[in-house]
Amino acid sequence: MTSNLNRFSTVLMCCVLVTFLACETKNNAQISSYDKLTEEEKRLPENALLGLKVAEGLEATLFASEPALTNPTNIDIDHKGRIWVLEAYNYRPAITGNDIEEAGDRILILEDTNGDGVQDKQTVFYQGPEINAPLGIWVMGNQAIVSQSPYVWLFKDTNGDDKADQKEIIFQGISGEQHDHGMHAFVFGPDGKFYFNFGNSGAQLKDKNNNIIKDIHGVEISTANFKQGLVFRCDPDFTNIEVLGQNFRNNYEVAVDSYGTLWQSDNDDDGNQGVRINFVMEYGNYGYKDEMTNASWTANRTNKEKEIPLQHWHLNDPGVVPNLLQTGAGSPTGILVYEGRLLPEIYWDQMIHADAGPNIIRAYPVEKDGAGYTATIVDILEGDNDQWFRPSDVCVAPDGSLFVADWYDPGVGGHQAGDLDRGRIFRIAPPNTPYKVPEYDVNQIEGALQALQNPNLSWRYQAWQSLQKMGSQAEAGLSAMFESHENPRMRARAFWVLVKMEGKGEQYVDKAIKDVNPDIQIAGLRAARQLKLDLIPLLHTLVESKDPQVRRECAIALRLNKAQEAPQLWAKLAAQHDGDDRWYLEALGIGAEQQWDAFFAAWTKEVGSVDLSQKSHQDIVWRARTGKSIPYLANLAASNQDSLPNRLRYFRAFDFNPDAESKSKALIQMLDSETEEEKEIKKLVINHLDPKFVRGSPIAMAALKEVLDDMEGTYEFAEMVRKYEMKEENPRLLQLALDQFDQSTGRLAADVLLKQDGAQLIKEVLQRGEEKQVFDMMTALRGIGSKQALDMLESMVFDEGQSMNVRRAATQALGGSYSGEDRVLALLKEDALPENLKASAVDGVSWAWRKSVRTEAAAYLPGTEGESDLPPLQDLLAMSGEVANGALVFQSNCAICHQVNEVGNDFGPKLTEIGSKLSKEAQYIAIIHPDAGISFGYEGHIIKTKDGSTYGGVIASRTETDLELKMPGGAVTRLKTSDIASIEQMDNSMMPSGMEKTMSTQELVDLVEYLMSLKKSA
Repeated sequence: MTSNLNRFSTVLMCCVLVTFLACETKNNAQISSYDKLTEEEKRLPENALLGLKVAEGLEATLFASEPALTNPTNIDIDHKGRIWVLEAYNYRPAITGNDIEEAGDRILILEDTNGDGVQDKQTVFYQGPEINAPLGIWVMGNQAIVSQSPYVWLFKDTNGDDKADQKEIIFQGISGEQHDHGMHAFVFGPDGKFYFNFGNSGAQLKDKNNNIIKDIHGVEISTANFKQGLVFRCDPDFTNIEVLGQNFRNNYEVAVDSYGTLWQSDNDDDGNQGVRINFVMEYGNYGYKDEMTNASWTANRTNKEKEIPLQHWHLNDPGVVPNLLQTGAGSPTGILVYEGRLLPEIYWDQMIHADAGPNIIRAYPVEKDGAGYTATIVDILEGDNDQWFRPSDVCVAPDGSLFVADWYDPGVGGHQAGDLDRGRIFRIAPPNTPYKVPEYDVNQIEGALQALQNPNLSWRYQAWQSLQKMGSQAEAGLSAMFESHENPRMRARAFWVLVKMEGKGEQYVDKAIKDVNPDIQIAGLRAARQLKLDLIPLLHTLVESKDPQVRRECAIALRLNKAQEAPQLWAKLAAQHDGDDRWYLEALGIGAEQQWDAFFAAWTKEVGSVDLSQKSHQDIVWRARTGKSIPYLANLAASNQDSLPNRLRYFRAFDFNPDAESKSKALIQMLDSETEEEKEIKKLVINHLDPKFVRGSPIAMAALKEVLDDMEGTYEFAEMVRKYEMKEENPRLLQLALDQFDQSTGRLAADVLLKQDGAQLIKEVLQRGEEKQVFDMMTALRGIGSKQALDMLESMVFDEGQSMNVRRAATQALGGSYSGEDRVLALLKEDALPENLKASAVDGVSWAWRKSVRTEAAAYLPGTEGESDLPPLQDLLAMSGEVANGALVFQSNCAICHQVNEVGNDFGPKLTEIGSKLSKEAQYIAIIHPDAGISFGYEGHIIKTKDGSTYGGVIASRTETDLELKMPGGAVTRLKTSDIASIEQMDNSMMPSGMEKTMSTQELVDLVEYLMSLKKSA
């Protein structure tokens, strides 16, 4: 369902008619009255609005509630003003343990037939067992497109009874069934096309015959050619599919304005406060994974951003389109561009967005800024007091009011549903505005023109279809609207209809290109691309426009254009880069794709000579993907005219340049540097050279050894030794493992040592070392989990020549990894352990994330794990806790796997703002029943290697050659993909169940009180 957030719930909703004015006095009164309600009373429909806050100048009413609907995931509003609702009663039953509706989930039509603003008619458009928690709906007359991974369905009502009597598969093969990061909703664009997207688990797009679809350039739409979440455009018959943007995480719905500009939200890995809003520059890369290696944002890289929310999107890398706005933590869902005029002016022509995580509906007013935009945040409706308010979608009605779907629930996403009985639909409008749906006769020209100007997409779809059928008969009216309407967005709508009429395209493109309004010019250029017109004459007109947004679109229009004039036109655009506009720079990069050699050469000719003192020239060199740029790039990287931190971007740029031979030679030449920064320069050079090249170059090897000497004793030292397979450094690895035995650095050193034939060195310590060294080495081996490490520890367990203290420590250490837990269980089952070591064995697996391991092991020590004596949840909710004591409980029980700010270990989802995301109910459910919801991206995996080792953890990063596995406590194991025999996802949460048994009831209450205090700062 909605995208991500931790391992917790989502679902539910209730509804009722209540009106709420947003003046401050009344808000305070409502908050006070809400606080006086019991938990049960707060969930009643008649109190639905008391916990909400609505913006000034607006009023919220409750249009519908249970029993009419439950758990709405997505809505649409047809031209009659009826609300179409997707329900998700059957959301993730295998994980949540909730009941199943065997008849399947429903597609509902909700209607107000008497004009009082409250739903009074419900029609089940379709219900079937194949409908399982669908996530997107677009209604077009008697048809509805429903997105539900792995399918996209087209439903039709052929006899007008508001019930689907035909259905067919349009697309399939998208992620797995019921995947929150799969296919999302379709929307209708002003150009008559459909726009849609899927998240980073979409993987591929197949047709109804199960064949992988190729885009308009003949490229298969799969992970082999595109990265992570994608944005698409297609014709209304679902042909001519284009991929318009890639490398998003979970882009949940796309919105298209009247000029054809795309906007969408995207969310971070849970807990990293990096949810973002994007202007989707066509064909852009949006940086969720490393463009070259597909590595996670957590992987080390040169010039890494300082803050995690920025690191998350690789924003310092060349080739990544910048974010419009980052909004912190959240679970972003439905989004639209509001082009109505009923709401206050601040919302006109702006994005409006539902973010279920922080319980809010927001607007993001944007202003042009060079070739891009800036944005601010304006709250519209928020669940300040009722954290069960989980807005999953927002839509515009034909009268210009907003409707909000709320799958009322204690949590959101994370494959959990805490409530199956409620659901709400709210309406937002100015105070005392009745819901009156306008009617148009779209079979008449005037009626169709009026409908085309409606803010509701369904009316615009009806108008589009009708006007296209009318053809030349409608041209005069449309032309008048295009030429003289006071609202340029209405002019753009008329233009798109005209330009798509048979035989009219070139004529109206020419008019748009010559228009004084830059947005109309941009629409004209976009239309010319869709119509496959000759772009070169148009670009000659526009490349020297004073408007950087027009020039941005010119750059994009040159992408894959093979015309003889294309390099020169691009050069003229590049020569106008001011050195401060990253949007413009990335548009240039998109335009030069696959033609960098010719385009870069044309630019150097255009500017006369490359002046590396100019920021604009530095940027072009940094962004270029051609060997022709390498001499300039090397000059910038090596120059001492700027500080080294400012030059890191140029070292990073080497990673993206395809000319391996030229960049290796350029980097090697830098090793001759005699500056004071020589050591840092050498480290950077070595890091950016291919390991095979380094091993074959005496100069590089000498520099590598110097770098290793300088890095001795650090985590980076162990990483560098691993990267270059430096077996001659095994003695120093051994010392590092002993010196930092209880740190990730020591564990990595021991792991690398084992992998490059250093086992004998470890055995010598275990057999003949001083007792402290023996203990330290066993600690370093504890979390590795490879067969070699386990064999060494087990040998110590049964070595009667060792002291009992050493044997006990070895027995405890044996259970410190996934495969080690299985080894301990096997020894207990076989009764192989001496009685005096069994307690140590059980203690060693007492923090295993698999409850079955803890339970089975505890059975060998009767009484270790008893039944829970916690009071019922409602009693826990009524208790008061102490935040300060809860912080101490967190540090003792939770910090091994979770972080709050800088406290704790980076393994499970970060909890820094968890109080803004989850209600108290959801917090208790997450602690007591962790298997009920597992955050996307934090699923555990069992990995078996070809040498017989078994590892368990979370895959932090995976490339073609390497895999990083994060373990509880934050340790990271690195494996070569070539050494992996199998990867299997775990069924259970890696968070230990039964954790509440390790604390008193009051400590549990204090812990939840502390977690609830962790809210997003103002």
